Amino acid sequence: MKIGDRYYRSIWQADDGRSVEIIDQTRLPHEFKVVSLTSLNDAAHAIREMQVRGAPLIGATAAYGVCLGLNDRASALDLEMIANQLISCRPTAVNLRWAVERMSSHLLSITEDLRVDAAYREAALICNEDVRVNEAIGTHGLELIRKIYKNKSSNEPVHVLTHCNAGWLATVDWGTALAPVYKAHEAGIPIHVWVDETRPRSQGASLTAWELAAQGIDHSLIVDNAGGHLMQHGMVDLCIVGTDRTTWTGDVCNKIGTYLKALAAKDNDVPFYVALPGSTIDWRIENGLKKIPIEERSADEVLWVQGKTQTGSIESVRIAPQETSAANPAFDVTPASLVTGLITERGVCSAGRAGLLSLYPEMGEGK
Repeated sequence: MKIGDRYYRSIWQADDGRSVEIIDQTRLPHEFKVVSLTSLNDAAHAIREMQVRGAPLIGATAAYGVCLGLNDRASALDLEMIANQLISCRPTAVNLRWAVERMSSHLLSITEDLRVDAAYREAALICNEDVRVNEAIGTHGLELIRKIYKNKSSNEPVHVLTHCNAGWLATVDWGTALAPVYKAHEAGIPIHVWVDETRPRSQGASLTAWELAAQGIDHSLIVDNAGGHLMQHGMVDLCIVGTDRTTWTGDVCNKIGTYLKALAAKDNDVPFYVALPGSTIDWRIENGLKKIPIEERSADEVLWVQGKTQTGSIESVRIAPQETSAANPAFDVTPASLVTGLITERGVCSAGRAGLLSLYPEMGEGK
């Protein structure tokens, strides 16, 4: 995507050929800061502290984390240690494990003296694949938006509601849920996005809104609880969200609050779509509600908010009494029965075993 007069990916290999650079998402939208990752610990920190976030980008960062870890030690035993450290960083997003297992499987067959260079090539391949996959998601999702636009009165925009951030910042480029929006904008279809603020970390307010503004796309920030009201009044044409893990039966795990949006959409006959790459499908899990691990993050994310003051400094302020504690589940699971369809790089399908296997027949019985 383009920021100012320059095109960026969310992660890239630095000019020195060994370190990796990322956009520090904890500083957005108030500061655009590029951070250099030079070690395995740097990559693990970036994932754990959410300098990078979004399932595909976490996977890409983990892939480069393997490279950084191998710079100093490249034995099979070291590779196992590196993989375990990265996988433990965050439990919910399946792309993290997928990317690390792909890297490990590929590298174990390569001799130690060639392993580091092979690792960087494979990580770059994962990133390039992610870009192609997400653009394909955008192309398939564009057709859903185009159909809605054809049924509208002259030049009335298509109103899309999204939750959290599933744009290019959550991937290497293009995004998942926002890829169809970007494609529609490129195609000249008038489009307006309702942006959930997405508490507690406000990725909608800080990241999605920043992305859309940079691309010149009409959008409005709304509080998390406004979506149902907008749907009741016919102000939402469709919902598109991303996902950190989707079971092979179509249950979708995404940022906390997604389930409530799906319930509201179902009650108001608003199509509810989930955009995802095939790498986000967990073919080992059938029941998402029972089996997907839900990350419990720090209570401070709920008790404190970060923002820019009138003097220009970025500060955190507490919004609850000192004596108040908080719970902070980071994700929830939306049952397949509430999902209109899944938008993948291979096309759009129903949320369920039959739909996914129609697009990914090589997965057989989903195991």
